Amino acid sequence: MIAGRPVMNLMGQLKDVNWTEKFTSLWCYIVKYGTKAGRIASKPLLQFYYVVTEGETTTLEKAMIYGCIIYIVMPFSVLPRVVYHYLGILDEAAAAIYVYDKIKNKLTPEIEAKVQSTLDSWFGPEYVVVEETV
Repeated sequence: MIAGRPVMNLMGQLKDVNWTEKFTSLWCYIVKYGTKAGRIASKPLLQFYYVVTEGETTTLEKAMIYGCIIYIVMPFSVLPRVVYHYLGILDEAAAAIYVYDKIKNKLTPEIEAKVQSTLDSWFGPEYVVVEETV
């Protein structure tokens, strides 16, 4: 039971959701948030996004990932950052850590490469090798 409703009824409703459309519409919010938040904060969002769009995920995993991304990128929060400062960041971090723990086995080398490529296109290469001439 979740919120007094049988889980199987809720899962039945989630199976009818067009997840491709939902995640496609989220991309602009991920880009807007990610380019402001920085490389480190953006990485889990991109991992979540690419796990759903590139990998094999269950309906429950899609729903968890979608909810987590929405919670992080949208301006509303249970504990607003403006009021609670660091505590307001911790609730979002807790949501991301919980979802990451559930889907970390779905992160393939291909997904990690795509995440890295996206981060590099937003922020430049993470490491630049500079050779000194003597």
